[in-house]
Amino acid sequence: MTDLDSPSPAETFDGASTVEIRTSASAALIPTIRAVASDLAARADFDLDAISDLRMAVDEACATLVDVAAPTSSLRCTFLVRPERIEVHAQVETKHADAVVSTDTFGWRVLQTLADEVSVLHRPGGDGAAPTVGIRLDKRSGDAPR
Repeated sequence: MTDLDSPSPAETFDGASTVEIRTSASAALIPTIRAVASDLAARADFDLDAISDLRMAVDEACATLVDVAAPTSSLRCTFLVRPERIEVHAQVETKHADAVVSTDTFGWRVLQTLADEVSVLHRPGGDGAAPTVGIRLDKRSGDAPR
């Protein structure tokens, strides 16, 4: 394979591309992340309903994480754009290792309705690493079977 045949650094061999955004964990910056999610879905030819669902799911996930974030934490969102679906991984550092995202709230039910798959990620920290909490969600383009 020559250099001309190899994928760009942002694209993998299976056709996926990755976009990562890191901002302060502030509700004021969530619209920026939501706009990126919407743009990525539109460029991936998602139907209008799927674009809207992804935008709202990313908004809800980020707002949920900002609520449990440590005061100086960053909100990190990684979008893995694959053919016919987008995986979103959002995470923040927390003050306490026992910080959790509640899955029995209305907001969590909204996330489950808007995304095709959703889960909570938790790393208690240790060895100098801060504890983190994250949300992973997948959204299909709208044309793909569920």
